[in-house]
Amino acid sequence: MATSLKIDDALKDRVKHLASQRRRSSHWIMLEAIQQYVEREEARESFKQEALASWAAYQEAGRHLTGQEVRTWLNTWGTEDEKAKPECHK
Repeated sequence: MATSLKIDDALKDRVKHLASQRRRSSHWIMLEAIQQYVEREEARESFKQEALASWAAYQEAGRHLTGQEVRTWLNTWGTEDEKAKPECHK
């Protein structure tokens, strides 16, 4: 799929300069930037949807862990006394 971008001269010069420094084409620099942006935004949207689903599940069931319970559990990670995940409660 061919797509064109209209960018101002200042940004175009910056991309060309960076491409020259990286020994890449301007096309490669722009494609890499777009790919990274899309991946970051997809991850952000996924995190948001997961948070909304968790909130809905909490509102429905009321089961949870407190922040302190989670911190206590996480502090055991990588130790000889590593604990299993605590059970959620009301």
